[in-house]
Amino acid sequence: MKIQLPPDKLSQAGPVSPVVMVTCVDAEGKPNIITLGMYMTISSKPPLICIGVAPQRYSHDLISEQREFTVNVPSIDLKDEVHFCGTNSGRDVDKFKETSLKPISASKVRSPLIGECYGHLECKVIGSHTYGDHTLFVGEVVAASVDEGLLKNGRLDIDGAKPIAQKNWDYRTIRRK
Repeated sequence: MKIQLPPDKLSQAGPVSPVVMVTCVDAEGKPNIITLGMYMTISSKPPLICIGVAPQRYSHDLISEQREFTVNVPSIDLKDEVHFCGTNSGRDVDKFKETSLKPISASKVRSPLIGECYGHLECKVIGSHTYGDHTLFVGEVVAASVDEGLLKNGRLDIDGAKPIAQKNWDYRTIRRK
């Protein structure tokens, strides 16, 4: 038997979301981190991704103004840092300092990579549009990197990477049966 969901619970019928940590910078180059569950690849040629950010978030303004960001893919080992960065505002705290995450220089954008994450996509914003309560930022991937030990025959070792999926702040990783 199926039950109908009320409007405030519609997301419960959808799948779990991948979790990414997006970095961006202000005009002076000070970095910020936001944890997002709204991420998807939208094109391979050219390589385009999309992230969803609520307009009231500090990172929304930074991405809108600087027109760039990086997507950093954490392992389940970073679930505490992921949660902290998703539940605190960069207006109030320095998330790199508070979590001890290490910013490392990106190769093509000013926004840093997060050293502890295993995968990184450096993006330049090529479009944005607000739908409902989120803005979708489309980023062209201008550089990508991954921890060397996680590539097996040119493909990501998912078991070794331990990516995070979440629903209702319940963080899990993918496991092979």
